[in-house]
Amino acid sequence: MNPHDHYPPQSPYRAGLTGRCPRCGEGRMLTGFLDVAPSCESCGLDFKFADAGDGPAVFVTLFAGFIVLGMALWTELKYEPPMWVHLVIFLPMTLIVCLGLLRPLKGILVALQYRNKAEQGRLED
Repeated sequence: MNPHDHYPPQSPYRAGLTGRCPRCGEGRMLTGFLDVAPSCESCGLDFKFADAGDGPAVFVTLFAGFIVLGMALWTELKYEPPMWVHLVIFLPMTLIVCLGLLRPLKGILVALQYRNKAEQGRLED
């Protein structure tokens, strides 16, 4: 019997954004800020399959770099403010954008791994 038969399909995006189990949608998938829980406290799904690696950090870096540096460049070209203005505005903005997106993106990537049954490649015998 397939374990997926007992649970209605969950949206991996909703599960990832809320940090909930991708199978049941109830238990917590992430503990702390970025640590993946050993298993779901609700349905018992083992999260050993979850290995998002550097994927969330790469996406966050690309997105934050595009948005924050684009805004900093526009501000520099339009207003030519002193350097301290850039530091006061864009350094906190960088931290907020990066830290704000890291946990949800990790949750989404782990939930998508579960949904697509992604696992490490193996050579067949």
